Amino acid sequence: IVARDPTISFKTGIWFWMTAQSPKPSCHDVMTGRWKPSGSDSAAGRTAGFGVTTNIINGGLECGKGSDSRVQDRIGFYKRYCDILGVSYGP
Repeated sequence: IVARDPTISFKTGIWFWMTAQSPKPSCHDVMTGRWKPSGSDSAAGRTAGFGVTTNIINGGLECGKGSDSRVQDRIGFYKRYCDILGVSYGP
């Protein structure tokens, strides 16, 4: 139903963005500064920003596996849109 119904698809995307899925915080909390890294997050180098949101969304496919074309594409697209919008890449 998610793949066929655009309204359900949109609602699903918003739900995913807004809802923490333990042990991961919500993307929204990370991007708005409501999430504070725990001691183990800090020790693992996890800080609020692009990297943590990528881990939440696609961590099982991309994080901790070294660099490949998917990772490089994601970073490149992120930087391109930051440049277009005139905003910092962040930490």
